[in-house]
Amino acid sequence: MRIPIRMIGIATTFFWIFLIAFAVTAVYSLKDVQFDFGEPQTGTTADNRLFFSMPIKIFNRGFYDIGYFNVTSQITSGDGAIVASGTTFVPVIRKGEEITTSHMVTVSIGDLLQSNRNYLFNNTELRICESVGMRVAEMIPVQASTNFSVPWGAPLYGFALGAPEYSTYNVTHLRVVVPVSFENHSFFDLAGTVQLRMFNSTGVYAGFGQTSVGASQGSSYDGLVEFYVGASGLTRSGSFEVSFLSSVFNYGPWVIPYG
Repeated sequence: MRIPIRMIGIATTFFWIFLIAFAVTAVYSLKDVQFDFGEPQTGTTADNRLFFSMPIKIFNRGFYDIGYFNVTSQITSGDGAIVASGTTFVPVIRKGEEITTSHMVTVSIGDLLQSNRNYLFNNTELRICESVGMRVAEMIPVQASTNFSVPWGAPLYGFALGAPEYSTYNVTHLRVVVPVSFENHSFFDLAGTVQLRMFNSTGVYAGFGQTSVGASQGSSYDGLVEFYVGASGLTRSGSFEVSFLSSVFNYGPWVIPYG
């Protein structure tokens, strides 16, 4: 049995009318989908990773189910390098359904500080790019994105070594005392060890000292590193190789001249 061409044309017309009406109602139903993105939170995990967390509540009052709902975050440094990314995925949100989930991205604090020493000594910010995607009626893709920043406080803000102070220890050696100071502007408490390796003006190793340091978030530290050096190899100027060791991160050595 042959179907008349006219009937095929009518069926095609009805198909396109249905498809357009479906698309219009599907997109229109988005106005009845409520998204509530809570206040972003930052902190540290038990394994010393920085986390960015955001609660999300979705109430689908639309005409159709929502499929493939996803939130993706990319955390970038000041120079645009991606330091972490993460995605939260919800397969389906039925019409009339309300769900609550949490979106989280983590990054190693040690890796972040090793990649850019600016985060160690200077207050700055991390840029976060958020993108939200979904499929209305599990067919029509919809996507939106936004950018914002979160402040970053340096754990060793204003780190400085004072001028070495010398006193006689015995016939061959001198006692050296070096003041150490910094401010902890980070959102975690800091406890660790500062190590100093002293070199004279010709690059010859003179001595080694270390001390335990600690500063809760938002507080400052002032202390002393004490050690002994041979008097014969000491010069008026030179340099220190400084290392900082802690359970959260290790950094160094970096060179600070003296004299």
